[in-house]
Order: sequence, then C-alpha cells, then structure tokens
Amino acid sequence: MNLTLEALQILDTIDRKGSFGAAAIALDRVPSALTYSIRKLEEDLDVLLFDRTGHRARLTGAGLELLTEGRHLLQAAQELERRVKRTATGWEVELRIVLDSIVPFEALMPLIAAFDRENAGTRLRIFHEALSGVWEALINDRADLAIGAPHDGPDYIRMSGDFQTRHLGTTEWAFAVAPQHPLALAAEPLTANIIQQYRAIAVGDTGRVLPSITSGLLIGQDILTVPTMSAKLQAQLNGLGCGHLPRRTAEPYFLSGALIEKQTLEEKPGVKMKIAWRAPALGKSLKWVIQQLNDPETARHLIQWP
Repeated sequence: MNLTLEALQILDTIDRKGSFGAAAIALDRVPSALTYSIRKLEEDLDVLLFDRTGHRARLTGAGLELLTEGRHLLQAAQELERRVKRTATGWEVELRIVLDSIVPFEALMPLIAAFDRENAGTRLRIFHEALSGVWEALINDRADLAIGAPHDGPDYIRMSGDFQTRHLGTTEWAFAVAPQHPLALAAEPLTANIIQQYRAIAVGDTGRVLPSITSGLLIGQDILTVPTMSAKLQAQLNGLGCGHLPRRTAEPYFLSGALIEKQTLEEKPGVKMKIAWRAPALGKSLKWVIQQLNDPETARHLIQWP
C-alpha cells in the first residue's frame, strides 16, 4: 500500500503548522525528510498534493481531499491505540448494560456520573428490554450486565453456572386509573370480575425465544400492549386502560390527583428484581458497576426512583 499513516501524519502536520519547516520542528524531523516523504507520496499516488508555484506550498484539490479523509483514518488509528492500551490495563473498551423497562434510565445517571470520574475510558452502551427480553439479551451476549431482571430467570441462567445473579430489590405495585376512568368510582376492593371488564395496559415482553412473562393480567381481559413503562404510565394517565404501576412511579400522580389508587381484592405481589452477569466478571468496568450496585443506597435509589 502506497498510503501510510506516517505520510498522512506528515501531511496533517504541514497543514496545521503552515509550513514544512514548522512541521519538521513539531515532528522532530529535518525539513528535507518531510519534503522527500511528500514527493514520494505524490509519485506513488501519481497526483500533485501541493501547489508550489507561490512562496508557500498550498494543498491542491487532491491534497485537500486526501487530508480530509486521511484525518478520519488518523483519528481511527489513535482511537484504536487508546483502546488497545485500555484493554491492556483491564478496563473494557465497551460495557453493555441492559435495563428492564421498570428501571428508568434517569435512575442510572448518578451511577454514570460516578463512573465518569474513574476516567476508565470505557464506552457505556445502555438499552432497555422488557421482562424475558432482559434475560435473552444476557444469554445472547448482547449485554454484559442486566439491571432489574425480573424474577429468578430461566433455568439456563440458574443451572448452567455461566451466570451470576444478585438480588437488587423488590418493586411494590399499586393499581391505578385516571379520574375519568369508569373504575375510578367503582366500589372497593375491586374484584377480578369487575377489573376484567376493562382494558388493561401492559408493557410488551421483548423476548423472542424464552417464554413470555405476564403479570397482573386476567384471562379474557382486553389488553393494550405498549413498548415501555413510560408509555404505560401515559396511557393510564389518559384513561386508556387500567393496571398496576410501580408505586414509586405512580405516587406523585396519586398526590396530584392525576391518577387514583384503587384497592383490589387480590394484590399483585412484589416483583423481585435482579442484577445478572456472565461469570466470571473479568473486566474492571463491570466489576466496578457490580460493586456499586452492592451498595444498599445505590440499589434503593434504582428501585425507588424518582
């Protein structure tokens, strides 16, 4: 290959410093060495990179195009070098975290801010799944860490020995309807037969292979399936249906009157939330996050947000 990173670096430095002489000083080279490198590059590419008709060498159109695209290659090479060095120190290049839809991204921001202060250089990739989709993301190696994974997980998680899980907390639920919903004036406690007559709002399970997880839905009940817990909240605020919401999510709306809590004959049991990861946890970034989640205050913050 005629084009090298060294040649691109020389071209970039000449352009930034304004002359061959200034670039030679910056690169700790003699000007003749830079002149030779540029002429050799021009010969190899069979193009003129600098217009030398004036007092100062200026980039030609071809030279400017090469420099513009070449800078992308230089940046990529520098990033690769940084990534290799980070990997050598034990810090991952990227840490992928999947959140169950019950855990709002906002709850994770203090943890992210604390991680930034570690200056690890690890890129964080955070995304949401729902119910069995959280476990699938971990099993299919799309995530390194799951936060808020519901229940105990599939048999493979619990029996293979390839994963570790830890209890994060338990979510408490409250049955909520908008003031304009017919159930708002219904006598309490609401029976299953009464609730079944009205549409439920449910977050759709994003799993594709594992058995779907459902909770709090009645056989024969009409269901509006929505993509996120935030969408479920909005649907219930607009009176489009009824259902259980995390109590910490619904509480502000109970206080403002935007939602009404209704007592039910059968309470929805709390959902045990887990953190889970592939064992052993080798990278420093993953170990750091797991350690933070072991702190009861951090766990409480995630469970009770906002």
